[in-house]
Amino acid sequence: MATVTLKPTKVPELMFEGYSITPDAFAGKTPAQIADLPGHEGKIVMKLGDFFEVTGNAGDTAADTNIVINGDCTRVKYIGARMTAGSVTVNGNTDMYLGGWMKGGKIHVKGNVDSFCGIQMQGGELVVDGDAKNHVGCAYRGDWRGMKGGTIRIKGSAGNDIGTFMLGGTIIIEKDAFIHVSTHAEGGTVIIKGDVEGRVGGQMVKGDMYVLGKIKFMMPGYQKVGTVEKEVDGTKATFDHYIGDLGERHPKSKGEIIYANLYLKAAA
Repeated sequence: MATVTLKPTKVPELMFEGYSITPDAFAGKTPAQIADLPGHEGKIVMKLGDFFEVTGNAGDTAADTNIVINGDCTRVKYIGARMTAGSVTVNGNTDMYLGGWMKGGKIHVKGNVDSFCGIQMQGGELVVDGDAKNHVGCAYRGDWRGMKGGTIRIKGSAGNDIGTFMLGGTIIIEKDAFIHVSTHAEGGTVIIKGDVEGRVGGQMVKGDMYVLGKIKFMMPGYQKVGTVEKEVDGTKATFDHYIGDLGERHPKSKGEIIYANLYLKAAA
């Protein structure tokens, strides 16, 4: 796999929309052509070369192209957005919309990410070594279609509105989350390995949620139906099984009502 390396040379005065930083856009191009790719700073069209030094070679296709960014990108949005193949590694932090709408490939951020990470993601793998802010794997504002496929793994903590309107795929938060997990979800799996403040599964129709820590404030629309043994992301444990949200309309399959499932690790 051919590697293109980007090194930040200038901090944007506003925020730089780096929607061209994808293996799809880089494939088949020389470093000079990559540096000439567009991005926006506010309403002004800029070039990648205005903010990054570009070295290395791209592959002939997106699948053959690896992008490595060495440096802080806390003011660079849309890295890896809509990518279909290949890989992106960021040795630093990133701004919003990392991996938004991505369909394939892998993104690895060795730092923290801002909000809307993996928004409306359809496939691929997104790994963040640090923390994520709000709206991980959710729907775009005003839309009702959230994440459909792929895997998001946040090795730190996350904020609020995780998996809002989620339809499929898997989100794993290895530490704590704040509020609003899987709100309005109609599918997918969310795993929280730490604690959650509350509002877990509000207005959720289908899908699975696992909380290995504690939920401070349980939603009233969930009913305990039993206790089960499960292995979740490599951890075997006993879980209290709840179904809900009982305040919502739910579909039927073979005459049986389909509910969302909340699995809360049982107290020792």
